[in-house]
Amino acid sequence: MSSNSGIQIPSRLPLLLTHEGVLLPGSTMRISVETARNMHLVKNRLLKGTSLKSTIIGVIPNTRDPEYDTEDLPTLHSIGTAGLAVQVVGSNWPKPHYTLLITGLCRFRVAQLLKEGPFPLAEVEQLDKLEQYTSPDEMSEAPGPDGELGELSQRFYQAAVQLVGMLDMSVPVVAKLRRLLDSLPRETLPDVLASMIHTSNKEKLQVLDAVSLEERFKKTLPLLTRQIEGLKLLQKTRKPRLDDDKRVKAFACFPAKTFSLDEEGDDEDGDDTAVLERKVKGANMPEPALRVCLKELKRLKKMPQSMPEYALTRNYLDLMVELPWSKSTTDCLDIRAARVLLDSDHYAMEKLKRRVLEYLAVRQLKSTLKGPILCFVGPPGVGKTSVGRSIARTLGREFHRIALGGVCDQSDIRGHRRTYVGSMPGRIINGLKTVGVNNPVFLLDEVDKLGKSLQGDPASALLEVLDPEQNHSFTDHYLNVAFDLSQVLFIATANSTATIPPALLDRMEVLQVQGYTQEEKVEIAHRHLIPHQLEQHGLTPQQLQIPQDTTQDIISKYEHKHSHIHRGCLTHARSVAGQREEGSDYRSSRTEGGDYQRRRAEEPDGVSADMAAPPDMPIVIDHIALKDILGPHVFEMEVSERLTLPGVAVGLAWTPLGGEIMFVEASRMEGEGQLTLTGQLGDVMKESAHLAMSWLRSNAKTYQLTNLVGGSDPLEGTDIHLHFPAGAVTKDGPSAGVTMVTVLASLFSGRLVRSDVAMTGEITLRGLVLPVGGIKDKVLAAHRAGVKRVIIPKRNEKDLEEIPANVRKELDFVTASNLDEVLNAAFDGGFPGMSNPLTLPHIVSKL
Repeated sequence: MSSNSGIQIPSRLPLLLTHEGVLLPGSTMRISVETARNMHLVKNRLLKGTSLKSTIIGVIPNTRDPEYDTEDLPTLHSIGTAGLAVQVVGSNWPKPHYTLLITGLCRFRVAQLLKEGPFPLAEVEQLDKLEQYTSPDEMSEAPGPDGELGELSQRFYQAAVQLVGMLDMSVPVVAKLRRLLDSLPRETLPDVLASMIHTSNKEKLQVLDAVSLEERFKKTLPLLTRQIEGLKLLQKTRKPRLDDDKRVKAFACFPAKTFSLDEEGDDEDGDDTAVLERKVKGANMPEPALRVCLKELKRLKKMPQSMPEYALTRNYLDLMVELPWSKSTTDCLDIRAARVLLDSDHYAMEKLKRRVLEYLAVRQLKSTLKGPILCFVGPPGVGKTSVGRSIARTLGREFHRIALGGVCDQSDIRGHRRTYVGSMPGRIINGLKTVGVNNPVFLLDEVDKLGKSLQGDPASALLEVLDPEQNHSFTDHYLNVAFDLSQVLFIATANSTATIPPALLDRMEVLQVQGYTQEEKVEIAHRHLIPHQLEQHGLTPQQLQIPQDTTQDIISKYEHKHSHIHRGCLTHARSVAGQREEGSDYRSSRTEGGDYQRRRAEEPDGVSADMAAPPDMPIVIDHIALKDILGPHVFEMEVSERLTLPGVAVGLAWTPLGGEIMFVEASRMEGEGQLTLTGQLGDVMKESAHLAMSWLRSNAKTYQLTNLVGGSDPLEGTDIHLHFPAGAVTKDGPSAGVTMVTVLASLFSGRLVRSDVAMTGEITLRGLVLPVGGIKDKVLAAHRAGVKRVIIPKRNEKDLEEIPANVRKELDFVTASNLDEVLNAAFDGGFPGMSNPLTLPHIVSKL
């Protein structure tokens, strides 16, 4: 049906071959361009063209299977659609490609292929008219077809009106389609509706090949009738349900997913909106959140599924429905059962257990008690995280851990605003979604290791979360509605409070989780660590036994740190499991030339099982097998060996890993009165050294301190070098002040400091001793090192109550309020120059 009037397309058109569907005149289609031939067409024609004609291309459906596509030009379909490239979008991920938005204009027939590369160019013959109508009146005055064609046209129009009438006219897309039926020329309706209803590519290709308008009506009318019957069947089968109108409305919103007789199972998408609405109304949300959800749901109903915002809105509503607005677990308030459970899970930790039981007792009296904000502070490996999990078990609540170490973006806490692509809620809201209840136990792990960056300060974002007066209306940026966190039990863990911002620390109840004594470590190893490692390695207590003496050697000579004790147990289990699997003699394989047998013969009281015994006998790890497995001792008690010269003393230091003893050494030589400090010291320790030096110089006559030439000024003609060993470790803090004074007094007087004394305390320029922190960890370190006397500030005497009774019995505690008392306790017989050198300061009696 050639046309010599109206708008003409170019006689030569570049051809775009597509596998993605059939473009019909009057419809719009997105086509992905990935093949080299089509990429050349876009680059050389669409992107470089400057006129309107350069944006008109021919779209030919490629019937060849894309899996067998080759570089050779396939046989072209004889009829295609001339289209106008409305939009060109390019991307390099995952590989370079373009996406075209093309509107179909008219049919054409390929008359002659002019060239094949770099893209096909053909001479074409226009088959459809392209009329330009200036007003609806002009279109209505155009004469309609007569005869059989007129009858087909009228039947088609009536069927189209019937189809649109079955849809919800309140949807803007449906109302627009109804207006188009009255305004478009009748000869364009078959192409427009065939592209909208559910049809296969084969059926659309038949419509494209129908050059005659009469044939086109005959091909399209059965497709339209089938769609109407499918909707009628859907309404009939779904009539008892109240959401039928929503299903029909969904058909209008998503025309590509309409229902047909041969695809009855595709009604799930249409029912999503109705199901989502029921979930929103059944989620028991607060009134503000419900209003927001209903508003978003109303927008979702009017939104085509192809819009990017549809997925964002749908994800938001799904999250709002899944959040536990009113779902909670019932707390187990049996205090006796809770005590038994806590004792079975953890040994010692009486202070933490007492705090949990107090919370349960108060909950029995007041059921609406807000969840406390606890912060467990202590070295790694003492069980802070596992205590949080045990608390959840004790209360019968869900447990969720949030790792905050290294987090430097406030959006991790408060979420992203929904205006951003890829936005998501923060970890708090996401955790509530995961556990499914609104009163879980949240463990905020490593809260002292939060970072700060250009994306904000997450520690500041936590202020609202951890404030009992504010978290009842916590607002996540993604939700943009308030959520009640007042019933959540927050537990934070940290190794030190020094790096926690003061405002955040003020909102938490800090509970110190101190280190364990050696006896407690042995008990923990035999109650928890050893059984766990045996189970992990497929062994039983009848196959491998580790006596308490061996465990004590592991702790004292190999693994001081709490977090490393299990490694010794793990190494034993791994070694024994490997030897049993190989079927070899374990101990003989660990020694050479029968060395083990010789050493066992030298042991008069050997009690461990001989490896030559029958295989059903247990393997007992004694101190000889211990050395074979773990090697030479890592830690040796060297306190007495180091204090053989004047100018050496033992201090006590606190680290995030627990307490440690610290040797301080000093020497002097002729010079100009300079003080040299080495050992990676911080500014505070350097100031303490200068304080110690100034105090001794001002009291040199009192204590009979002299320099190298016998003068009363210790620094006159003398250089002092003060060194803290373990120079690779950074050291800072004021608690080494008393140790520095003692070291310098020993150096200047030539007297030895007692080898069984360790000390800690801050000093002033007037000789006062001020309190310091970490007393329990420091005392445990001194006890572990074999020290018998510990000098602490007088105002730290109250901290001795936290030290286990068995440790207090084995140590003498000297509480000093000034440096006179410190020096008198650090030297045998007191320090020279004191009014009563043999009178010690107050010694706390052994308990």
